[in-house]
Amino acid sequence: MALHNDLGKWGEDMAAAFLREEGLVIIDRDWHSGHRDIDIVAIDGLTLVFVEVKTRRNRLYAEPEESIDREKMQYLRLAMNHYVKVRHIDRPVRFDIVTVVGDTFTFPEIKHIKDVPVY
Repeated sequence: MALHNDLGKWGEDMAAAFLREEGLVIIDRDWHSGHRDIDIVAIDGLTLVFVEVKTRRNRLYAEPEESIDREKMQYLRLAMNHYVKVRHIDRPVRFDIVTVVGDTFTFPEIKHIKDVPVY
C-alpha cells in the first residue's frame, strides 16, 4: 500500500477513535456504492452523521478541509443521498468534516467541524 494510503487509513482510525470519545456511535466505515464512498457514518443522538476525514502530515500548503471543493461536495451529497435511500433512513442527517494533522510518529491534531452545509 502506498504511503499516502497508509496515512489516510491511520487518519480515519484516529478520527473514528476521536468521534467515539465525543460520544458518537460508528455504524459504518469506508462505505462504498460504486465509485462513491463515505469515510465514516455515525449516530449522534437521533442524528445520522456523515463524516469526511481529511488527513495531512502538515499545513504547509493549506488547511485539510480546503481540499473539499464543489465537485467533491457534490460527490459526497450523492453518496449520502444514496446511503439514506438504500438504508431507508428516517432521521435527521448532517455532514461533518474531521481533519487529522500529523503522522504515525506524532500525536495528531484533530479538528471536528460539525454541520457543514452540503451545497
